[in-house]
Amino acid sequence: MRTKLNITTSVAIVMVAAALARADKPVPAHPNDLQYPKLDYKIPPASQFREVLSTGMVVYIAEDRLLPTFDLHIMIGAAGAFDPKDKIGLASLTGEELRDGGTQDLTPEELDEKIEFLAASINTGIGETSGSAGVSLLSKDIDAGLELLINVLRYPRFDETRFRLAKERRLQNIKRRNDSTDQIERAEFAFLMSGEEHFSNWYQTPQTLSAITREDMLAFHRKYIHPGNMMVAVSGDFDRAEMLKKLEKAFADWPAGEKSPRTFAKPAFDPKPGVYVIHKDDVNQGRVSVGHRGIMRGTPDEFALQVMNGILGASGFRSRIVAKVRSDEGLAYNTGSAFGQGIYWPGNFRAWFQSKSNSCAYATRLVLDEIERIKKEKVSQADVDDTVKFYVESLPQRFESKMAILETYSSDEYTGRDSKYWQSYVENLKKVTPDDVQRVAQKYLKPDQLVILAVGDAEAIVTGGYDKAKDLRFDSFGQVKRLPLRDPETMRR
Repeated sequence: MRTKLNITTSVAIVMVAAALARADKPVPAHPNDLQYPKLDYKIPPASQFREVLSTGMVVYIAEDRLLPTFDLHIMIGAAGAFDPKDKIGLASLTGEELRDGGTQDLTPEELDEKIEFLAASINTGIGETSGSAGVSLLSKDIDAGLELLINVLRYPRFDETRFRLAKERRLQNIKRRNDSTDQIERAEFAFLMSGEEHFSNWYQTPQTLSAITREDMLAFHRKYIHPGNMMVAVSGDFDRAEMLKKLEKAFADWPAGEKSPRTFAKPAFDPKPGVYVIHKDDVNQGRVSVGHRGIMRGTPDEFALQVMNGILGASGFRSRIVAKVRSDEGLAYNTGSAFGQGIYWPGNFRAWFQSKSNSCAYATRLVLDEIERIKKEKVSQADVDDTVKFYVESLPQRFESKMAILETYSSDEYTGRDSKYWQSYVENLKKVTPDDVQRVAQKYLKPDQLVILAVGDAEAIVTGGYDKAKDLRFDSFGQVKRLPLRDPETMRR
């Protein structure tokens, strides 16, 4: 291994030296002085990959002969949103046990052995608003891998022993919900934004878990796991026409059931602005989230909002919150902001950081100041240009492989995004001006509606006393409402 690494390193050094020798310009004195060729990346259109089988199933397909591999991913119209209220967790448990519970012809152990023999990976799962399944293996084993995946999806065994073990694992996970401040913060901020009753805040409990039976999983499977509820993305070392024939055959005699809804209820809840603190013992750092309700995807201001939030806290070390809180003040390692543009219900605007308990108030003040600053002061053209460049140069990562391209387009179709969105993406970003940034900051950033949540040593966070602002307390942002930890089993107070 050492010899291999040494050879690789030597080759790399020679290649770099050769490149420098051919360069017309001397090596820059600093990395910031490096010059790069102009990025001229062209995004292939969705129509280049889209096919429809005779069954009506949409397939995104692309040959990829670089390696002798095969990848097939399926989006499934199954969702945790469809769980009965007294059996929360049914969808996710069904998604897990599709793979882990064996097939009609194979015990779970036999299925594991077959997958291992093929050096393959088969995965299944169901989240809040969609499910997924996939297989990856060497292209020489395409037929065997495809057959195995179809059997997993079409003929699940839902083995009783594996089902019982899955329940036991989940019960242990339920008990550990309050173990870390990040879990507590993530859950509580979601409750403060969307309320207790929205399905996105439904949590499995020992009661709902014990109520789920094998027959419930079979019924859920019959209703939602079928070709009429699937969209396929497939790439690898194969002939396109031949692969389409294989897919036609694989799904031909599997009846397509009724397509499930692709819209979901919005939260019937208005966030209540305020300052909230949750006490957690034995931690010397606090986690803080600052935010309010965001918007839906597809607004005419979508790109101006993206640039605005990039400048504020989402474009790495150049963004203002990261530069101020992390780089300048050294108060947090992980900090930034996101402006959620939701698909089915409004997303959330959120800025965050983790810092020592006594510096949380000071770091919060810095974040709030940056929010006010971007509303009041027009950003420079250089700020806009740098942020647009950040997003433009990050774009190829979304399309870095054939499967990445296919998954982007299949996800877009599944969620109802215009298939031409990415073709005009760069052009739309480059249209954003400093005036646009200030306009959307003034329109969509709402300091008077902020929810400020801190999780950690409540007394130390509220007291403050950081060296640079000894008199700054957390309750200077408003009257603090202390929230007790939720019961990990019920997620109620």
